[in-house]
Amino acid sequence: MRRRSKTPAAPLPQRDGIDPVRVRLPADPDGVWGTVREHLVERFGGAIGAGRVEAMVRGGRFVTADGPVDDHLAYRPGMYVWFHRDFAPEVPVPFGIGIVHRDERIVIADKPHFLATTPRGRHITETAVARLRRDLDLPELQPAHRLDRLTAGLALFVVRPEDRGAYQNLFAERRVRKEYEAVAPYDAGVALPVTVRSRIVKERGVIAAREEAGEPNAESRIELVGHRAGLGRYRLLPATGRTHQLRVHMNSLGLPILNDPVYPVVAEEPAPDDFTHPLQLLAKVLEFTDPVDGRERRFESGLRLAAWPRAEAEADVDSSDQ
Repeated sequence: MRRRSKTPAAPLPQRDGIDPVRVRLPADPDGVWGTVREHLVERFGGAIGAGRVEAMVRGGRFVTADGPVDDHLAYRPGMYVWFHRDFAPEVPVPFGIGIVHRDERIVIADKPHFLATTPRGRHITETAVARLRRDLDLPELQPAHRLDRLTAGLALFVVRPEDRGAYQNLFAERRVRKEYEAVAPYDAGVALPVTVRSRIVKERGVIAAREEAGEPNAESRIELVGHRAGLGRYRLLPATGRTHQLRVHMNSLGLPILNDPVYPVVAEEPAPDDFTHPLQLLAKVLEFTDPVDGRERRFESGLRLAAWPRAEAEADVDSSDQ
């Protein structure tokens, strides 16, 4: 059996915590590209303009394992080329990332509201993984799972590539116990605790997920911890990990999470620098058996939801009094 050749390491370092883009040159049976430059102009010229691609070539922005691409480098199918994209300016998220735990294999971070976990869409350099790579000098750091941008709390990152699969499989195989906390309206008519099971569908390009008839693919246990002044503090225990699952299930109970811009109604998107109304949802606890050394691990977020301040916590009405 023929073994696939190993992809060479990128000759460019990360920039702002982001890896360079890697391009593998395709087969060229008709011989239309005599040089690498010709292919790059055709490939990227439609998006950024042929002149811009030419300028990047002249500036040494495209690099192979043997050095920069120039006007005369012959085209060779299968060759790898790397380059850094130009990122649009991003509004900095004005909250730090707490470090709950760090060792040679994993980092447990306390991600703030509004900070995406990984680069996507218009959030590239202002993401948790990019920040942590820069701040901790861990260029190979990768997330083992994803936490929604609007949700705060615990996220697990893997330090070494050789350990990544083991920790990612924990989440893929649902071997992590996750506990969330939320603040939402209190309704004495909603019987809690309750386990909600439904089928959730999230279409690409559509902001809100929806529930539909069919075999359930999402399960969440909802518990009331306490209530006061018309608000409830809830413990949410997801057994599955569908997109927006907890937000959808809370909304289906008539208890939409405070400051949710999507459920029950998709609101107008706030200005990029508006950080005044964070979604009141917190990834509070992660528990799992470490797949490398077999130790039982439990981590708890040090963050608190702003709608339930510590100073007033003693005024909570216990859930048994509902």
